[in-house]
Amino acid sequence: MPTITLPDGSQRSFDHPVSVAEVAASIGAGLAKATLAGKVNGKLVDACDVIDGDATLQIITPKDEEGLEIIRHSCAHLVGHAVKQLYPTARMVIGPVIDEGFYYDIAYERPFTPEDVTAIEQRMQQLIEKDYDVIKKVTPRAEVIEVFKARGEDYKLRLVEDMPNEQAMGLYYHEEYVDMCRGPHVPNTRFLKSFKLTKLSGAYWRGDAKNEQLQRVYGTAWADKKQLAAYIQRIEEAEKRDHRKIGKRLGLFHTQEEAPGMVFWHPNGWTLYQVLEQYMRKVQRDNGYLEIKTPQVVDRSLWEKSGHWANYAENMFTTESESRDYAIKPMNCPCHVQVFNQGLKSYRELPLRLAEFGACHRNEPSGALHGIMRVRGFTQDDAHIFCTEDQMQAESAAFIKLTMDVYADFGFKDIEMKLSTRPEKRVGSDELWDRAENALAAALDSAGLPYDLQPGEGAFYGPKIEFSLKDCLGRVWQCGTLQLDFNLPIRLGAEYVSEDNSRKHPVMLHRAILGSFERFVGILIEHYEGAFPAWLAPTQAVVMNITDKQADFALEVEKTLNQSGFRAKSDLRNEKIGFKIREHTLLKVPYLLVIGDREVEMQTVAVRTREGEDLGSMPLTQFSEFLAQAVSRRGRQDLE
Repeated sequence: MPTITLPDGSQRSFDHPVSVAEVAASIGAGLAKATLAGKVNGKLVDACDVIDGDATLQIITPKDEEGLEIIRHSCAHLVGHAVKQLYPTARMVIGPVIDEGFYYDIAYERPFTPEDVTAIEQRMQQLIEKDYDVIKKVTPRAEVIEVFKARGEDYKLRLVEDMPNEQAMGLYYHEEYVDMCRGPHVPNTRFLKSFKLTKLSGAYWRGDAKNEQLQRVYGTAWADKKQLAAYIQRIEEAEKRDHRKIGKRLGLFHTQEEAPGMVFWHPNGWTLYQVLEQYMRKVQRDNGYLEIKTPQVVDRSLWEKSGHWANYAENMFTTESESRDYAIKPMNCPCHVQVFNQGLKSYRELPLRLAEFGACHRNEPSGALHGIMRVRGFTQDDAHIFCTEDQMQAESAAFIKLTMDVYADFGFKDIEMKLSTRPEKRVGSDELWDRAENALAAALDSAGLPYDLQPGEGAFYGPKIEFSLKDCLGRVWQCGTLQLDFNLPIRLGAEYVSEDNSRKHPVMLHRAILGSFERFVGILIEHYEGAFPAWLAPTQAVVMNITDKQADFALEVEKTLNQSGFRAKSDLRNEKIGFKIREHTLLKVPYLLVIGDREVEMQTVAVRTREGEDLGSMPLTQFSEFLAQAVSRRGRQDLE
């Protein structure tokens, strides 16, 4: 006779084994109708699954995070049902849940079109309206194989082969359609009404470009229509902010097929890039970092010593010369150890902070490339801190403070932090891991910052902190990293003379704040929709004359501003002033200076903002002071 303990501590006893759905019905009809699944003794199960002993139970509804994931997973199966009805020869591959949605990979003899996606979505809606139950059958392995053989689903058979120890599997029946999954899934299609298919793309079987190409249908699903509408609105806003479109419109950069994953920076974009680099250079110099420069092409012997050749070779661009193998560096750390190794260091020289704006190249799959957000050639604001074990906490705390200050300067105030701790396979003693993890946790605590603990998610060579920014649309971008490393200094022979004259290996702290300049510029473009704060704007002010009579004074104003350290341009074209104002407003120039006869006579400038605010006429010195204040605030005016 099972006794079921509910989250509020109340208990219900039954004189027979009972399903999750039956427990929900015993509580109330409303809960029974909303029940998607259950969590029995902490494990997610289907609503139809039976509990035959004492257990804790949480009823899962669409309001729960797990419920939303179940809805999305079931929507992927619904895609399969619709596709097989519309295109019977299609073969279904995998349909997992992803962030805010799902996808299904499909093998078919021709590429799907947007019209096909519309047809699939319409058929899904028709199937939902049938309000049918989704039936789960735990099926012996041999029978599963027969089911998929009979249906010609060879990819499903390959997936079964990948699970040789599974003697029974969950099959979920959507009427005549059957799919395989661990579950749980919705008990009825009425839970799937708030969905939308969003896009098509290509994919490879098992994610390997050497394998056959598949088609990937993406979708999103939510608990109700209101959530779906809010998501669609966010997506539409994100499309408006697409850095590729804005980058082209503002003359920032372009990419092209002849150099996949590489960025062609235009004057405006390179100006923005240089502002970032000069800012980070000053920040690092002010915080005790020494800037270095290391080679981009390095003999394979160093990559073999570091472990990259064995573990990372497929992501490295390689070349050969005079019977020697080389790799273009995918990261800077082994080269920084070489700089540390030049001359024996004393403990008195630690911590040693080496920084480099290191140009790296990684052979990312072509299908993963995305504007300047995901590239093959990029530059990191990379640095490595070589320190003693006793210095780990202080160095970590200083880096955390520095990172938060930098993000605030760029206008980001909502930062998420994750502390990833020791995995099962690791190097170094438990005592060293204890000290390292405690050092990072204490550094976060001393800064008064909340963080999520990620047990077992650290690298094999040390724990790490990840810093993620939340932009104006609520999207999360992982940028900064602080990674402790006990392994690489040992592999590459880095040593220092300790206080007792013995040789010791330093702890190495890999750290970056922006991550890569390319990706961070992309984030800034989308966050600000191209309307950068004055300190970042490629052109901070544009000077416009009304007629040719004011051209000389306009040029004089432009020259004075540039000599004062600002970035100004003049527009002396024979166009109406309204046309010029509109054009430069669309180009997101922060300040528009209009010069007419009155301004020439009074030696002033009429100042407008790109938002259309009229700041009135003022002497150039007054505007210069105003602009200097705006620049000095950096992105923090949006945080006040």
